Order: sequence, then structure tokens, then C-alpha cells
Amino acid sequence: MSASPLGPKSPVSELRGALESGALSAVELTERTLAAIAATDGQVGAWLRTADEEALAQASRVDDRRARGESLGPLAGIPVGIKDMICTRGLTTTAASRLLEGFVPPYDATVIARLRAADAILIGKLNQDEFAMGSSNENSAFGVVKNPWDLERVPGGSSGGSAAAIAAGQVPLTLGTDTGGSIRQPSSFCGVVGFKPTYGRVSRYGVVAFASSLDQVGPMAANVQDATELLEVLSGHDPLDSTSIPEGALALTPELDRGIDGLRVGVPEEYFGEGLEPEVEALIRGGLAGLESQGAELIPIHLPHTSYAVATYYVIATAEASSNLSRYDGVRYTHRTERVDDLRSLYERSRAEGFGPEVKRRIILGTYALSSGYYDAYYLKAQKVRTLIVRDFERAFEGCDVIAAPVAPTTAFPLGTRTADPLQMYLQDILTIPASLAGLPCGSIPCGLDSSGLPVGMQIIAPPLGEASLVRAAAAVERHCGLANQRPNGGAS
Repeated sequence: MSASPLGPKSPVSELRGALESGALSAVELTERTLAAIAATDGQVGAWLRTADEEALAQASRVDDRRARGESLGPLAGIPVGIKDMICTRGLTTTAASRLLEGFVPPYDATVIARLRAADAILIGKLNQDEFAMGSSNENSAFGVVKNPWDLERVPGGSSGGSAAAIAAGQVPLTLGTDTGGSIRQPSSFCGVVGFKPTYGRVSRYGVVAFASSLDQVGPMAANVQDATELLEVLSGHDPLDSTSIPEGALALTPELDRGIDGLRVGVPEEYFGEGLEPEVEALIRGGLAGLESQGAELIPIHLPHTSYAVATYYVIATAEASSNLSRYDGVRYTHRTERVDDLRSLYERSRAEGFGPEVKRRIILGTYALSSGYYDAYYLKAQKVRTLIVRDFERAFEGCDVIAAPVAPTTAFPLGTRTADPLQMYLQDILTIPASLAGLPCGSIPCGLDSSGLPVGMQIIAPPLGEASLVRAAAAVERHCGLANQRPNGGAS
């Protein structure tokens, strides 16, 4: 073993340098990553399964190719954790649901194929809310995830495992998915960086579908540069995804050092209203002042239909979930009940036994919204309000380059305190849902700790295809707040 102290807590740039110089091998880094998971995940619960043999074999191949002088990809030897919503060939993918327990995909999602092409090391699958339905990671069929900053609190959801694994120093990069805030909210709660790209910027092929007009895969990391580099690898047109936009892969890293002198930053009044914790607001205001000190211009803006976003989302998203999840019927690769009387009982009992309570709740809501006599009153009306929300952003971006606001109205809340009240849980996403409905690129960047030592993230929202502005502003937030690579207990890498 080398004497290098580098490991899964280290920034990707440092790991890459050590790997390229020979100070660290991909096998050594993979071993250290697996050891960190084994040492800490009993408390955190971020991982559903690790692929130790496969990961070490993959790392050995990278080392062999490097020794032969072969050209390697941009993430060669870098460990990456995968949210269990994303299909991985030969590795069980369950979406944290009993219904898919034991399902081993015969193919890779496009984002996984791109990670393999970049020579990244796939470490395993991360815990999440079942079928990505939740804001606290308490809905997983295989156990809750705990926030590494305070093990009595939630990590956020649905990509709670992806955020917690970064915060716990278990792995340098992870993939999450974001439908209504599922990358940004756990990133805020766990003090990490997470980006949701423009809808269609990253392929959804091979991603277990929740709400097809909203779902997006995105990167999570301990600093803006690492998240940006991972987004570059994931991005680009995919002919296998009919919603993929005809744009090439992103080249964003030059934006990180550009500075923000003259950047117009919109500050939406509606995001600073009732329910926002005073300490969260104070930290966000401090972050805004930091942007202004770097030459940005703060511009008050209005997004008047923000208050309708949660209701709109929970009609559209549940309707799409009802349709997407109808494929899980117990006939093919999903859980199949042993109590079969006829075809109807096969469907009903398989689904009743396999789906958890939150998934059932959303299927019922969505089926109701789509049912005869209610379609126009709920689903059609929700789509019209979605258009109004899109137009709010279009008008706002006529006068600003990006929007800056809180990610969530609170910091991470204690485990078990909101599970009995679905509405209070749904309202956790009140500040992330509008950008999701509009399909906009956005992200969460750590901007401070409250008096209890809990992280707060600032949300940056950019216009469609505006990832360059997003990462430029994100880098400025990080420069001002100085929280890159910060871990709990003062554990900066």
C-alpha cells in the first residue's frame, strides 16, 4: 500500500493527480472507499449494497490500462455511488421497494454506460425513498438513512443515501435523481453540492420512472468542481431517450473561474415568506451579500404562482406515477404474491404486498386525478397552472441571469416527526418544486451552518440550458461561504 493519505473524502482533482502520478492506485482507492463504507455505514445506512468484487476488478483493469500507457476516461479510478433508482447491468436495482427486490437489470442505464466509458469505479447502490417518493428517506423498504451531521435527523429525500454518503466521507461522487427536489433538498440538509440539469439534458433511459415529465438524473459531490465534472460526463444527447434534447455534452469547467462581475441575480420575494426559518433566511441573505460583494447585482423579482406549485406538482407527479407504476403487476420481474385465485387477485395482492404506504398513497391520488369525471378538474387544470409557473420564470429571466433563493424552509428535521402528516412532508419541497415544473437547471450549494451546526443550502436556478450560468454562480457561492469539502465534526478533507 502507498503512503498516500488520500481517500474517499478527498476532492476528485487531488485523487486524479495521485492516480496519474502513481502515488495512489485505483485498487487502493477502491479498497479505502469500501473500508470507509464498512466502518461508518452501520450508523448512516446510506448503502443498500456494495459491489466489492466488481468494483475491485474494475479498478484493477484501470490500473493495468494505466500501466500500459493507454488513454483513460476523465473519471478513471474515481469511485462513484449510484442511487438505486438507476439500472446497473448485473447489479440488483430495487428503487428501495419490496416490489423490485432481487431484480437484476440485464442492461445499463445510459448514465451508467457513460460512467463506465469515463472509467469510473461503480461502488454500489444507495438507499432512497421508495420509487423516489419522499422528502426524508424514511420511506425506503430497507431502512431509513440518517444524516451524518446529526444521526437523529433525516438526510432529506429522496436521494438521501446519495447525499449522506458524500457527507459521511464514504465516496467522492454519487448520482441522484430529482423529480421535485430530490437532489437539492438532501444536498442542503447534508451540506453537499447537488445539481439538477435542464430537463432532457441528461438521459433518463434506464432510470426507474416516477414522473416522466419531471425526473432527471444529476451529480452530487462535496464541492462545485467535482459536481460540475460529473455533470459533464453525464450530459449529452441520447437517441434511446425520446425526451433527450439534441445537444452535445457540456463543457462547464471553464465557467468555474470566470467570476460573476455584472451577473444579475434575481431574488424572489415569494421564496422568503411564511414558514422560512429565521436562521435559514439569515444564512441565505448572507450568501446573497457574498454574491453582491463579488460584483453581482441583486434584483428583486416576483414568481406569483409559487403558492400553487405544490398542489400542481402533487396532481401531475402522482398522475404520472399511477401510469408508470401500473407496469408492476406481479406477472414478469416484480414481486409475485403466493395467494393467487385469479388474474385480478394476482395484480391486487402482488401490488398490495410489494408497494409501501407512501407509494400506495400517491398511486391512489394519481389514479383519482386521472379518473373519468375528474381529469379536467384536476389533471388538466394542473397542467394549465404548470404553464403559468413556466411563464413566471420566463418573465423573471428577462431581467436576471440566475435566481438565488433557499432550497428548503428548514434545516434537517428529526427522524419520525413528519411521517404521520403527509402534507407537512410535502411542503418541504415548496421551494424546489417550481423549478422542477419548469424543467430548469438548478442546484444546492452549502452556504452556512445554523446555531445547531446543521447545514443550509442556497438554491441557484438558471434559465433553460443555462448550466453554464448555474455553475458560475455556484462557484461564487462556494468561494464566499468557504464550505467546499466540509464534513461533520469539522472534518474537511
